[in-house]
Amino acid sequence: MPDDRAAPVRPSPDALLAAAEQETRGRLKIFLGAAPGVGKTYEMLVSGHARRNDGADVVIGVVETHGRRETEALVAGLEVIPRRSIPYKGRMIEEMDLDAILARRPALVLVDELAHTNAPESRHAKRYMDVEELLAAGIDVYTTLNIQHVESLNDVVAQITRVRVRETVPDAIIDRADDIEVIDITPGDLLQRLKEGKVYVPETARRAVENYFSPGNLTALRELALRRTAERVDEQLLSHMRAHAISGPWAAGERVLVCLSEDPRSAALVRYTKRLADRLRAPWVALYVETERALRLDTAERDRIADFLRLAERMGGEAVTIPGGTRIADDVLTYARSANVTHIVIGKSDRSRWFEILNGSVVHDLVRRSGNISVHVIAGEKETTAPGRSAAAVPTARRETWPYLASLLIVALATLVGFGLQKILALQNIALVFLTAVLVSAVRLGLAPALVTSVAAMLAFNFFFIPPLYTFTITDPENVVALFFFLVVAIIASNLTARVRAQALAARARAKTAEDLYLFSKKLAGAGTLDDLLWATAFQIASMLNVRVVIVLPDADTLAVKAAYPPEDTIDAADLAAARWAFENNRWAGRGADTLPGAKRLFMPMQTGRGVVGVIGIDRDKEGPLLTPEQRRLMDALADQAALAVERVNLVADVEKAKLDAATDRLRTALLTSISHDLKTPLASIMGAAGTLRSFFSALTEDARSDLLSTVEEEAERLNRFIANLLDMTRLESGAIIPNAGLCDVSEVVGSALNRAQAILRHHRLEIELAPDLPMLSIDPVLFAQALFNLLDNAAKYAPEGSLVRIEGWSDGAFVTLAVLDEGPGIAEEDRERVFDKFYRVRKGDQVRAGTGLGLGISRGFLEAMGGTLTADGRPDRRGAAFTIRMPVPPQARALKALP
Repeated sequence: MPDDRAAPVRPSPDALLAAAEQETRGRLKIFLGAAPGVGKTYEMLVSGHARRNDGADVVIGVVETHGRRETEALVAGLEVIPRRSIPYKGRMIEEMDLDAILARRPALVLVDELAHTNAPESRHAKRYMDVEELLAAGIDVYTTLNIQHVESLNDVVAQITRVRVRETVPDAIIDRADDIEVIDITPGDLLQRLKEGKVYVPETARRAVENYFSPGNLTALRELALRRTAERVDEQLLSHMRAHAISGPWAAGERVLVCLSEDPRSAALVRYTKRLADRLRAPWVALYVETERALRLDTAERDRIADFLRLAERMGGEAVTIPGGTRIADDVLTYARSANVTHIVIGKSDRSRWFEILNGSVVHDLVRRSGNISVHVIAGEKETTAPGRSAAAVPTARRETWPYLASLLIVALATLVGFGLQKILALQNIALVFLTAVLVSAVRLGLAPALVTSVAAMLAFNFFFIPPLYTFTITDPENVVALFFFLVVAIIASNLTARVRAQALAARARAKTAEDLYLFSKKLAGAGTLDDLLWATAFQIASMLNVRVVIVLPDADTLAVKAAYPPEDTIDAADLAAARWAFENNRWAGRGADTLPGAKRLFMPMQTGRGVVGVIGIDRDKEGPLLTPEQRRLMDALADQAALAVERVNLVADVEKAKLDAATDRLRTALLTSISHDLKTPLASIMGAAGTLRSFFSALTEDARSDLLSTVEEEAERLNRFIANLLDMTRLESGAIIPNAGLCDVSEVVGSALNRAQAILRHHRLEIELAPDLPMLSIDPVLFAQALFNLLDNAAKYAPEGSLVRIEGWSDGAFVTLAVLDEGPGIAEEDRERVFDKFYRVRKGDQVRAGTGLGLGISRGFLEAMGGTLTADGRPDRRGAAFTIRMPVPPQARALKALP
């Protein structure tokens, strides 16, 4: 009975997010066929014509007609984007012009043969990557695909047809398709089309029927196409139900894990796991356990593991590498249980029974200890080459012989020591000397040399010390038993010691890596500039991965090399194109990647939460892949740390720029306000007085004319002071103020400032009290007088008419102090520093004449340029403001004062 109290079903956030992302992308429709010749291209062209008849802008990006007249007739009715010619090995290869299509920006583009491999020097290695870029640009795409080109079905198709297809398309492309239309005809009809020459020319058609187009093969391929399409339709149905909160029987809790090794059959395991995960609608993980044995793998085996992990990522899985202990099965199960894995896929072992008895079997251990986790044991098919790589791409490492020679030398030294101790030790104790040699070999040289040492030590002990001497014959049965157990103990001890050694080396390497990352993070945290940060990053990556490094960051509208190790200023056009593509698409590009593999370097994006901040390019002279799986993890960690550090520097710069912009806006607003008021007011007074004199000159009395002329004079002087203040502030900020200092009498400079201020102080009482013995100061008299004049002007503005303005001066030996005191409203404590800011004016009543808000700032700037200070405070004895100037007394003035 349904539970009415159950929580309401809500739309799936993942489904809603996928739908939102789809709105910004083009729609992809795949015409899927079981084999060539079923009519995929023809049906795609028919659908394209239908869209054009509906008013859509349809173009052909690339269509292969194969000489079929009915297909060529459909092509003739649509616009065709000319192909791009690429030179390759003395001939021209025509490929789809991706840039021309992006520039044309049609509503729909028709792209034939999705699994096609592009010519070298193309932007992308595969045509499906071109299609992904078209979709990302918002262009709809119709394309064709045969079922044998689907990556996860590659080995299944090879088993059916005995032909392995090398051009494959990741399943993720099919999973992202909005529509899949199966173009299906019966095997009999397809074979009839072959006989009529509608698919291949007669000779090619005959060979195809004999080798590929058998009725059984076509039936199996037809079933694969229908099943794969049904899986995609089911996924679309589930997405629709989740997006619209339609309840249903959801698959819950399934998660698949595949165990990888250097065995070439691992590629088939990855494909099987992809198909299993699709059937279960479950996420999946490709796991590689890195044990001490990984240290002994050659370059080809390491690169093969890296290829398998990349294959898993291309097919939509998660690639994980973990450090291993003594038992791989325990490591796998520990990870599986922590990741809630319900299915484990592992390859069937082809090792002998004796090997499994001596070393154990990972497969058997997993099956016995898996508990409620299902274990799938698969007999994968061995491939001649690793996925996506030719057999000659990576040279096989040559095994070194010196450790084995060293192991024999250790046995020789043990024999000499045994001869020396033979007279004082029993025969059984001499065996310990050889056992010590085995342990030394295991610690210093590894497992294989230690096993050689074990066998050589047993033979030497038998030959030189067990009677009869100097022969391998043993007469005493007890010695036979003792020698046998000696060999067993030696082998076990060497195995255990070598394993501990390998674990210690691996732990030491991981500790060294962790320490290097920690020191790198400290170095980045201490970098104050972007140049220091980038240089530290380039050096760290180069030293830890033994590669050449360039760091490319955006510069205006382009990308530029900002740091490199070894130092390098530029990169060639191919590398720049790969760097730009990696930056714009947030994916790896260049050497060894799927995109622009012809570049010299491999470029990887430096990504943060705000996006890509730059790209890192690496290269080395060695052939083959640039990074092993563990190096790739280390590279990701270094790139992430560097990206965060670059973002931190950029954020600091953004904050400073924001502060500067805000201050500039405030200054601009204050300047416009000041100009609109402080320029307009005196100009209006001057124009009004001048107009009155011109219009009514004869009617005005002499006193009225004198008052109007005084108004013109006063306002003109006020305007002159305003302009002078603006010029002085500009000179201060540009550093153009250089005081012409000399010894001056303070009282004379004060008198000069008072003479200039007579007009503005005429309505105030003035009181001056200067100490008679003030020493001379090293000042610029013009600048000092201007600073003092601005203080007097400020007092005249704020102090009421008839109030007292007082100037005091005294000396305390090392400094001369001047104070300008008024009886105005005073200055609030929070404004006593801000009054020196540009264009800042304390609120005042309407009776106070306006000012520019520059005078006090100019006074402080002048005085500081001469070595003095200017501060604002309130008067201690009454209401009012007090501005205090302190100037240092120069040594020569003290010397003059000391003269009799």
